[in-house]
Amino acid sequence: MYLPSHFREDRPDVLRQLMEAHPLAALVSTGDAGLVANHLPLLFDPAEGPYGTLTGHLARTNDQWQTFGSAAALAIFQGPHAYISPAWYPTTQETGQAVPTWNYAVVHVWGTVEVFDDASRLRSLLTRLTARHEEPRPDPWSLADAPGGYIDNLLRAIVGIEMRIHRLEGKWKVSQNQPERNREGVVAGLKAELGEQGTAMAELIRGNQTVS
Repeated sequence: MYLPSHFREDRPDVLRQLMEAHPLAALVSTGDAGLVANHLPLLFDPAEGPYGTLTGHLARTNDQWQTFGSAAALAIFQGPHAYISPAWYPTTQETGQAVPTWNYAVVHVWGTVEVFDDASRLRSLLTRLTARHEEPRPDPWSLADAPGGYIDNLLRAIVGIEMRIHRLEGKWKVSQNQPERNREGVVAGLKAELGEQGTAMAELIRGNQTVS
């Protein structure tokens, strides 16, 4: 990824927070037919290995799981993003020297992937994945609410994947290359014109690294 130093984000807690807030990742690997990509929610576990692990599952009929081997795969997590109009820069009114751009926060994760299909391990994964995303609900659904035989059949239709992370790279392109008054102009424009999506980016521009 092209990564100028002023857009680089290396703090592990900030990278982890984005991955947890935006768990749907693009998982990219290389197979006999070339590049393969799928989109799936991944659980981040910081306790396993020096950089942690990512865990998820694919349909057994999805050929991507057969591409994993010793070569690294890439998981891409996309956080808040927004179009940035040059009309929001006060300096545009003075010089006219500005063009549109796009702000975004992303995390790229490289690692090798292990495939597993042990039923108890798969059930544990689905239990944790479901609990993670049901937790905010007033009446959370759990795996135990479904008939046991129904879940058993579904387990046979999936394979689990665990990526042992070798490297993480974060890019926070949030108007750091603009003077302060232009950043404030962008914040005002985002909040006025883009609603909730604009507010999330505005917070990043103002230095609040918490990603919602």
